[in-house]
Amino acid sequence: MAMHTIPPKRKEIYKYEAPWPLYSMNWSVRPDKRFRLALGSFVEEYNNKVQIVSLDEETSEFSAKSTFDHPYPTTKIMWIPDSKGQLPDLLATSGDYLRVWRAAEPETRLECVLNNNKNSDFCAPLTSFDWNEVDPNLIGTSSIDTTCTIWGLETGQVMGRVTNMVSGHVKTQLIAHDKEVYDIAFSRAGGGRDMFASVGADGSVRMFDLRHLEHSTIIYEDPQHTPLLRLAWNKQDPNYLATVAMDACEVIILDVRVPCTPVARLNNHRASVNGIAWAPHSSCHICTAGDDHQALIWDIQQMPRAIEDPILAYTAAEGEVNQIQWGATQPDWIAICYNKAAEILRV
Repeated sequence: MAMHTIPPKRKEIYKYEAPWPLYSMNWSVRPDKRFRLALGSFVEEYNNKVQIVSLDEETSEFSAKSTFDHPYPTTKIMWIPDSKGQLPDLLATSGDYLRVWRAAEPETRLECVLNNNKNSDFCAPLTSFDWNEVDPNLIGTSSIDTTCTIWGLETGQVMGRVTNMVSGHVKTQLIAHDKEVYDIAFSRAGGGRDMFASVGADGSVRMFDLRHLEHSTIIYEDPQHTPLLRLAWNKQDPNYLATVAMDACEVIILDVRVPCTPVARLNNHRASVNGIAWAPHSSCHICTAGDDHQALIWDIQQMPRAIEDPILAYTAAEGEVNQIQWGATQPDWIAICYNKAAEILRV
């Protein structure tokens, strides 16, 4: 008689303890690297680290696959949006400059440093960036010098046994806000390549079109001109985006068809909100995380009726949740960071 081994029941939470406090984090998108994350340290000095970790689904343990040095903490990390696994295995980081790396185990290699300010010893640090999903040769960065820069990447093909280096050039740079720009994100509207939005210290959300950069649209302005720190587009319905103001306990949901008037306010957090992530597979679910140790999932189907309570809440007992990511190819899993820990939670 054949013996059947019963597969072990998958856990609901997996935890990884890093050697240092964590801030930035991103899920790998490649189908052959399912539970792989890139983590960035937050140490208040020049020497910082980026670590690539992955979950062994048989042992249920995370392990570090590659660790490399990074100057200053990374303000953001992103893997190349390559859901088919056909492009070079790249990730990018922002900090003093935009850097593109080629992932490998154990040696991740720096491919290029993209610096738009060639004639100065000083740089204006980058607060964030976004990698275009429709055209992975486009990366947009936001900076404290009031500008956004759109970079064109040449990722190079594998020629025989030699892999070309990655290089990049400035496609366009624009003054996006009156003060520092804190976040940038491409929209899936209109083909998904040319539209992007930014938020900044002037308290506004502005929308741009790469085909018509001579003007922008102000989608929202904070009534008190409080700086807006984060911006996230709905992954399924490009009419909606979410933003969060500095030190605010609420997340504002906007509809680009109704500028300047929030369609919903999600305000169950009891301390500052640090992160927002829309569901990759649903237009009506969004996750928020904050200093109150909580990650909350909301169903916003009822808009414009008020959204009173989240449908799911998770409390990280030991620390303030400073980062949240919803895996694009892993819609059942959310990743959070607090203190030195990264956790993935089944939702």
